[in-house]
Amino acid sequence: MSEAAIAERLAALRERIAGAARRVGRAPAEVTLVGVAKRQPAERVTAAVAAGLADVAENFVQEARAKIPLVREALGARGVAAPRFHLVGRLQTNKARLAATLFDCVQSVDREDLAHELSRRAEAAGRRLRALVQVNLSGEAQKGGAAPAALGALLAACAALPGLELAGLMTVPEETSDEALLRRRFAALRELRDTFARAGHSGLRELSMGMSGDFEIAIEEGATQVRIGTALFGAREG
Repeated sequence: MSEAAIAERLAALRERIAGAARRVGRAPAEVTLVGVAKRQPAERVTAAVAAGLADVAENFVQEARAKIPLVREALGARGVAAPRFHLVGRLQTNKARLAATLFDCVQSVDREDLAHELSRRAEAAGRRLRALVQVNLSGEAQKGGAAPAALGALLAACAALPGLELAGLMTVPEETSDEALLRRRFAALRELRDTFARAGHSGLRELSMGMSGDFEIAIEEGATQVRIGTALFGAREG
């Protein structure tokens, strides 16, 4: 895909994001587009960032370990600032050291031992890592995320860790064409965020929810970040 085509896709997505926000009386600036670069070549990521994409997500630590330096180098050669890098895939505790140094934000924190290890590794690297807690609202065993009933304890643990900046919640709903079900899932995450924010977690501002097929619904239900992959970058490699 050409750089011009990626820039056109980015502009079109921003128009759709703005339209969805305005439909429910929100400002388009309240919503961040996070480009999910899973199995996308560094060249496409570089092109999207050069066109104005400020946030890039990866699903796998090992893929990011190889790709992020290439993207940084290519952008540096063009005089373009690097984006913020997010991890949105499930994370094994033994990869926390890499994750804490590669990424600016880990959106898939779903258990206390992982949170503790990320905090420890971030502190050792002299940084504070932005973190979102992933919530499993569908109950699917194959998906990551804390159960809603366990969320309070996990948020309290994360908030106490010096190496983490607890910033919000993330969810990945089940694959479905049922718009009403998707709305219920997205609304449930918003209600959880609001409930815990009122209870004292004032830093819980972000709602990362919605992907290429449902991001407009997610925005209408309160998303502050939408994670978009193929609609921006095209078909994945491999």
